Amino acid sequence: MLEGELDSHLDNVKNQKSSSGNTRNGYTSKKVRTSFGESEISTPRDRDSSFNPMIVTKRKNMVNGIENVIISLYAKGMSNSDIEQQILEVYNFEVSTSTISRITDRITNDIVSWQNRPLEPVYLIVWMDGIVFKVRENSKVINKTAYIAVGLGRDGKKEVLGLWSPQPFG
Repeated sequence: MLEGELDSHLDNVKNQKSSSGNTRNGYTSKKVRTSFGESEISTPRDRDSSFNPMIVTKRKNMVNGIENVIISLYAKGMSNSDIEQQILEVYNFEVSTSTISRITDRITNDIVSWQNRPLEPVYLIVWMDGIVFKVRENSKVINKTAYIAVGLGRDGKKEVLGLWSPQPFG
């Protein structure tokens, strides 16, 4: 990801002559912390020291963005190995399948606990709704519906009671 940011900053790709005169100037080692532990990364530098990465900013050691990307790709139905390949292709950044698995297992447990939580015995009002998505399936675009049930509790707060789709997406 950092290499891609530097490519954009220099307006060229690695091993290509820069039009601005500013060029790559090696790497700096940096330890970063994520919610899944500490890792050492190599941050690319430029000769003018004008490169300010957005993903892993200078003088910062916390990175949380990649986890959100992984969760988003997982929610869209990609497998762990597909996510690993996608991150490598798009960001030129290696994330092991085991790390992806740890991230997705964490949210999977939250989803299962939410699905199995006890509901109130009585809701004052229950709303049922659905949203129709256009999905490509077997070279055709078809409609698929996701349904939602929302209940108004005795305390006056709305609560999502359930989400489901009779036909699987993807």
